[in-house]
Amino acid sequence: MSDVLSMPVAAAEEFLADLFERADLPLPASRQMACALVDADVAGLPSHGLLQADMYIRRLRLGSVSSAVKPIVVESRAAMAVLDAQGMFGHLAGDAAMQMAIERSKETGVGVVAVRDSFHFGAAARYTRQASARDCIGIAMCNTKPMMPVPGGLEKLVGNNPLSIALPVSEGPEFVLDMALSEAALGKIRVYEREGKPLPPTWAVDRNGEPTTDAKAAIDGMLLPSGGAKGFGLSLAINLMCSLLSQGPGGDEVAPLYGDLAKPFLCSLLFLAIDIEHFRPAKDFRNEASAELAKIRGSRAQVPPRTPGERSWTKRQSDGGRITIPRALSATLNALAEEMGSPERLPS
Repeated sequence: MSDVLSMPVAAAEEFLADLFERADLPLPASRQMACALVDADVAGLPSHGLLQADMYIRRLRLGSVSSAVKPIVVESRAAMAVLDAQGMFGHLAGDAAMQMAIERSKETGVGVVAVRDSFHFGAAARYTRQASARDCIGIAMCNTKPMMPVPGGLEKLVGNNPLSIALPVSEGPEFVLDMALSEAALGKIRVYEREGKPLPPTWAVDRNGEPTTDAKAAIDGMLLPSGGAKGFGLSLAINLMCSLLSQGPGGDEVAPLYGDLAKPFLCSLLFLAIDIEHFRPAKDFRNEASAELAKIRGSRAQVPPRTPGERSWTKRQSDGGRITIPRALSATLNALAEEMGSPERLPS
């Protein structure tokens, strides 16, 4: 028997939308959340996909995530805005913030929107792809609870803060840089834990600062910053920009995402959109970007080179309208559906 199950994208979306709605997240936000999680699996980002659904919905039912669907505008000027997410899902707040940044960039050339008191926003690429689809350069970032030490340190000082940059192309794989700033994202380490796989020895240290290949010890310990001091410095900059511009949570003020599910997880987000037409014809930009990326993919290398976002783009082209998830995850979500009185079920 296979350890993974395949299912239609539409069926997975219907299943999750029903659970979110039963947890009192109204339509169309419940469907928006379902589509966001399923799309992460479509893109080959399982750490931000259905793997999160059980925790998200339990938090929603406990009240540690708000059922609000629209952030409050706190500050608004020509090219910028500050939003208060009121503890709502970051996917909903992030979609609203990036759309606001895009619209402002069409008027002024650039749009910058900071968001405070948001719940987890999932894959940062979700938002930057929205900008590139509108002929903008999109930038998105978020802070998280401290989980990385300064190189050689024994204290958690900065979060594994994600950063995404996307820009439009005329053909071929889209350019979407999406990275956390540790050697591996915590969600990815949780995938390894669920699957019982050992970690590469460069990803994390245990609570005593010793390198570990055990996923549980890594989760209890500290993640290592990518590139040492460079990754640490960039993650620190993201935390400062997100929290100080939004006047929202930063550093130790951000609670553990997977800790006490009844305790709110609040973080700060930042979104930027740069409208290319304010600088030059967008068509020329797209053509030249595509040519430059094609040159990289065609360069000589021991293994075929890939550009940022190419793997997810390729997976989207070949998914056949289906996703695969671990059989154990399907069982967990089906148990949640039964608990909530939903007739919907995933394949088992």
